[in-house]
This record gives sequence, C-alpha cells and structure tokens, in this order.
Amino acid sequence: MSPETVTAPAASPVKTERTQARARAARNRKYLVLASRVALLFAVLGLWEWLARAAVIDPFNFSMPSKIWDQIHTWVVDGTAQGSLWEQIWYTLYEALLGWIIGVVAGVLLGIALGRIRFLADVLGPYIKVLNALPRIVLAPIFLIWFGLGPASKVASAVVLVFFPVFFNAFQGAREVDRNLVANSRILGASNRQVTFQVVIPSATSWIFTSLHVSFGFALIGAIVGEYIGATKGLGLLVAASQGTFNAAGVYAAMAILAVVALLAEGLLTFLEKRLFRWKPAESGADR
Repeated sequence: MSPETVTAPAASPVKTERTQARARAARNRKYLVLASRVALLFAVLGLWEWLARAAVIDPFNFSMPSKIWDQIHTWVVDGTAQGSLWEQIWYTLYEALLGWIIGVVAGVLLGIALGRIRFLADVLGPYIKVLNALPRIVLAPIFLIWFGLGPASKVASAVVLVFFPVFFNAFQGAREVDRNLVANSRILGASNRQVTFQVVIPSATSWIFTSLHVSFGFALIGAIVGEYIGATKGLGLLVAASQGTFNAAGVYAAMAILAVVALLAEGLLTFLEKRLFRWKPAESGADR
C-alpha cells in the first residue's frame, strides 16, 4: 500500500456517542446548578419578605426585600443625598481598584523577591509576620488622620488588606517551583534573571491568580471601611448615612449594590484566568 493511500482511522461511533453524552450531561448540570442558585435566592428573599410582613421579624430593623428594591430604584432615579448613585459606585470602585493594583504589584514583587533571595527573606520575614498579625482594619482611622477624607486614605486601607494574601501566595509560589526545572534551566546556561522571569514567575502565576480572587474582595472591604469612617462620597458613606437615619433598607441596598460589583469583578477575574490557563486540564471528579 502506498503512503498516499494511508488514511487516519475514523473515530468510533461508540466513542463519539459517549463524548456527546458527556457534553450533554455537563451542559444539563450547568443549567441545573444555575436554576438551583436562582431558586435558592428567590426562596430566601421570599421567606424574608413573608417573615417581615407577618411581623415574625421586626421590619424596622430587618427591613424587607421589597423596600430594599424601592430604595435602590429611588437612588437610581433620583440619586442620593451625596449625588448620583453611579458616582458613588465609581468612587468606591476607583478606590478599591487602585488599592488592589498597588497591593497586587507590591505583593507580587516582594513575594517573588523573598521567595528567590533567602537572605532577604530571613531579614524581612519577622517584620512581615508582625505586620500581618496586626488587625489591619483598625489602621483605617490612622490613614484617615494621615491622608484626610479624600480617596488616598481609602486606597491605603485597600492596599494593606490586599498586599498580604498576594504576598504570601507569590512567596509560596516562588518557593514551590520544580527544582528540576530550575536545575535544567541553569544547565542550559540561564542566568538568575532568566530563571526568575522565564521559570519562577510563570510557575507561580497560578498561585498568584488564586490570591487575586480573594484580594479584590479585600480591596472593596478596605474602601468601604474607610468611607464608613469618614468620606465625602462612596458606598460606605451611603451605609453610614443610612445607619445614621435608621434606614435599614438603605444599609441593605448599599450592601446589595456592593455584592453585585464584587460578583462582576469575580466574573471578570475568572474569565481572565480561564483565558490565561487554557493549557491546564479540566478538573475531573465523580460529582461534577
């Protein structure tokens, strides 16, 4: 038989059917999970509404979903006492995003540096552990004194909350690099700089991305806490103003808006992670 007549074997019909069946099962499970999430949310909101209307729980203190929705609608249409609702959302998002970027960059750089340079880790390690042990939320009033009511104090609060989880993940990722891979790179003549940028950092990327999901939530917390203590704009100020007027619906409305912002940010990070790590095999398991 000549080489031109050789053809690749066709896929088995049984294997094709099994592949299609697995794809349908995965798709159906995805829809089932989504429907269950929506059903659970409506069940919780419905139960909350019923308990408040039946006076089982105090509607003044706990409010109810319908009043929370009315409060959000009022803010969207008429704005807030501090200005447009979108301006408050952008103000908080700007502070959180800037603090997140600064904290991530500082955490990655210092984490990789200490992970690669043992002498630096030995010198700075105890100080970083002491700083990590401090309750960082209580630093927000200090930042308010230092930087005033503007966004700088909120950015600083976000930075200190973001830095440590990113730092420890980057540090651990740099330490967990395959030693054989590093040794082979050195055998091929790679310098320390090349090993760091072409071996260590790519290997630590999955560790770093793991911390990014958590750290952005911390950045939002830092911005909100800073605004709650003292600010001129932002969702944290809406929470403080609503609490000051005993408007429980306003407090919950600001929290709901913040939750939506956090979920959108989480979705964006997940999308970017999937794009960057398309080479990773999909997770397998019996209950998936």
